[in-house]
Amino acid sequence: MDYRAAYESWLASPALSAEEKAELEAIRNDNKEIEGRFFAPLDFGTAGLRGTMQVGLHNMNIHVIRHATQAFAEVILAEGEEAVRRGVAVCYDCRNHSDEFARETACVMAGNGIRVAVFESLRPTPELSFAIRAYGHIAGVNVTASHNPKEYNGYKVYWQDGAQLPPKHAGAIARKMGELDLFASIKRMDYDEAVKAGLITVLGAETDEKFLEQVMGQAIDKAAVAQVADTFKMVYTPFHGTGHKLIPEVLKRLGMKHVFCVPEQMVLDGDFPTVVSPNPENPEGFALAVELARKEGADFILGSDPDADRVGIMVKNTAGDYVTISGNQTGVLLLDYLIGAKRRTGTMPEKPVALKTIVTTEMARKVAEVNGLPCFDTFTGFKFLAEKKDRLENAGEGKVIFSYEESYGYMLGDYVRDKDAVTAALALTEMAAWYAGQGMTLYDALGKLYEKYGYYGERTMNLVMPGLDGLRKMDALMARLREQPPAAIAGVQVRRRKDYKDGSVVDADGTKHTMELSGSNVLRYELSDGTSLIVRPSGTEPKVKVYILANGADQAACAAKVEQYAAWAESLKN
Repeated sequence: MDYRAAYESWLASPALSAEEKAELEAIRNDNKEIEGRFFAPLDFGTAGLRGTMQVGLHNMNIHVIRHATQAFAEVILAEGEEAVRRGVAVCYDCRNHSDEFARETACVMAGNGIRVAVFESLRPTPELSFAIRAYGHIAGVNVTASHNPKEYNGYKVYWQDGAQLPPKHAGAIARKMGELDLFASIKRMDYDEAVKAGLITVLGAETDEKFLEQVMGQAIDKAAVAQVADTFKMVYTPFHGTGHKLIPEVLKRLGMKHVFCVPEQMVLDGDFPTVVSPNPENPEGFALAVELARKEGADFILGSDPDADRVGIMVKNTAGDYVTISGNQTGVLLLDYLIGAKRRTGTMPEKPVALKTIVTTEMARKVAEVNGLPCFDTFTGFKFLAEKKDRLENAGEGKVIFSYEESYGYMLGDYVRDKDAVTAALALTEMAAWYAGQGMTLYDALGKLYEKYGYYGERTMNLVMPGLDGLRKMDALMARLREQPPAAIAGVQVRRRKDYKDGSVVDADGTKHTMELSGSNVLRYELSDGTSLIVRPSGTEPKVKVYILANGADQAACAAKVEQYAAWAESLKN
């Protein structure tokens, strides 16, 4: 069916409301808009679905939610009666329509006879991961678009381990979606009837307490917090999202006495009125937090994204200004602190291990190895970090004390299998307090780590390619780089190139090898000056990411390398 035919079929469907049909009628003479909404369904991958909230096949709306849920329900039904009995947990964030989408997810699951435990109100993503594991559910769904702009929403799907779907099950759902009619296949039960029938139950404060008990178990050195609690001050912002309740509570239980929350951003609002984008990676989003920190004389600023899986921090530099610490730098600080704190307190497990992704700074490996810990790489995404953690621990090959990726995601403990801003907030605050007790800010601490482990610099370039043309450009770019691999980049020889799609490795002299990791559309270039460049299409957004990982004699040398290769990255858009 071509996009015009798909458009007309939606208009003719009795499943659409009058308002939805009016929205489609309004674009009848805009062929490009119709093509953009109906050229193809949203791709269902291991991260589920993500798109802008509009009526259309390639958008997030109640019909696409029902269709995906019907497909997911049939995959669960195929697992047998035990899977149906174990049921599904459903969670959602603060975005517009998230509560509606979550309710419809529950109704379709119940319509297929599958038990559903739905949170009474919005909750952080890591609490969903926890609930799946704690209550033995077969799977989970979280309605969230994480840190994306307000126009987006998403449908994140989890399996019984509490991690996002493995490729096998994601593929099964995608195939089912291709087989099932988007409207006629839906089996749905009225929400109130499903509650009466016992197919839908509600999760509330009791689950919060179970989760918080686990989070507080990650505190290593509460005495360090108590030592500075009377004077140490911090600012927190949830960016209008789900961290608004649990993160301040965690900080209070940790012993923090002076936590100032940004009042304008404690208001739950899917329009995110105080920021352009609710992403803790963007320093401009912290403007109100910085204003409050200056007023209160705070030492430390912490912000979590709308579904509270990512967390970003700002600290005072030597001039007294608040500056952003990158995700790479934050992870390095936290890894070094965890190793030291666990050894100081006698809580380091046997065979400790650190995990990072292939696009995360190599400084993390240096920190781990200097301290006697192995550090393993995985593909980007916490489902891969979770798989590696389980594989190592189940085989008795090591105990993972920390997993992270450069995009502000951190995982600690054994009770979640996804990035977790709630637990990270606890660990980061404890670390900041401990350094304050040593008379240091985290800015000072980072400088000391560079002196100890060497100098590193990183940058992530986002080559945005929106729309149907953008998808074609992304595919064409990756094909061109494979067909015409560069022998040199910015005048520097490519010493080795790696293709994670087939696991191939080719040295500059043509020698070929293979590596353990394969099956992902990622290219890596290792240059003769020690820099690594990684090119990867985003799995959730219309952009190609280029990661620049440099090291050098000092920070100036690292910065110069980053600038040199950033120009090459920009040229890839042409």
